[in-house]
Amino acid sequence: MKRLVFSRSHKVFTVSSVILFGALSLYLSLFVPSSFFKEVWKEVRIPDGVTYTEGINILKREGIIKNRLVLLFLGRITMTDRRLRAGYYNISTSMSTWDIFNRFRKGMIIEYAITIPEGSTMDEIRLKLAEKGLAADETWRLVIDRGFLQSMGIDAPSLEGYLYPDTYNFAKGMDTENILKIMVARLRQNLNAQLLQKAKAIGMSEKEVLTLASIIEREARADEERALISAVYHNRLKKNMRLQADPTTIYGVKRLGEKITRSDLRRRTPYNTYVIKGLPPGPIASAGIKSIRAALYPADTGYLYFVSKNDGTHHFSSTSEEHVRAVVLYQLSKKEAVKGEAIKTNDKEKAN
Repeated sequence: MKRLVFSRSHKVFTVSSVILFGALSLYLSLFVPSSFFKEVWKEVRIPDGVTYTEGINILKREGIIKNRLVLLFLGRITMTDRRLRAGYYNISTSMSTWDIFNRFRKGMIIEYAITIPEGSTMDEIRLKLAEKGLAADETWRLVIDRGFLQSMGIDAPSLEGYLYPDTYNFAKGMDTENILKIMVARLRQNLNAQLLQKAKAIGMSEKEVLTLASIIEREARADEERALISAVYHNRLKKNMRLQADPTTIYGVKRLGEKITRSDLRRRTPYNTYVIKGLPPGPIASAGIKSIRAALYPADTGYLYFVSKNDGTHHFSSTSEEHVRAVVLYQLSKKEAVKGEAIKTNDKEKAN
């Protein structure tokens, strides 16, 4: 019997073929989509605490992938299998294995960018979150839960004023509790140790700073007036005068920003500073850092009053007599101007 002898060239050819076949198989496994004909997108939820391997198994059950071994191998050699970000992943059957792996590796979950403007109330914040399904009524009750508030060191009636106004990226399906903790943590990042030290130096607690800042936020339109408005309130507190801050009269009764009536000024509520002395029991809105700083660093002035000039700014006064003159000038003259425009309109209609 003759022995089969392979030449050197045959051996090289065989090894090269095996390598080429392996490379081609790897390429097809990594970069060729599972389906060329029907693109199906799915939102795949990876729960908290799920391992990388369990996450791959979820993809398999959802019909997103056919072969899990490649993803498991990639996870092992890149150490991605040590962690997996929980959340909703938007994945398509037209995506390659490499694309799917990269989404897992980078934690590319579905997120919503939500902007909370300065001066927002808790109710307004809840509506913003609810638009994205992030604030269910039953879990939102945490904002007034005493145990939850105490766990974060908050001595206030609710989280009003503690949910910092900023732009957040919240993951789809995120728990309300985590969202609230993130927003309070953002507040504490801004109302930092240095500012809290200043508060202590002037005899104010964190709650008092945020309460005064929330009133300033609702009153101020021009940044340069924040410290002046703060000075008015600081001066009135020192003289044991009622703050008489208009936004406090409708807190909990009307939406902030609604028209304030004479009956609102007389309404007896815990927050109405036309009725109570001192600060309200807690903030009335979420103040930004400018108003927080203004609450801590009032202007050095003796002002006790201010009145709107109807252009976004205010006239400040040190005496009641000067304030009355300013009210007549800016408020009564405005009413006369409106009345005059109405008369002109009626005259034109009659002429026609």
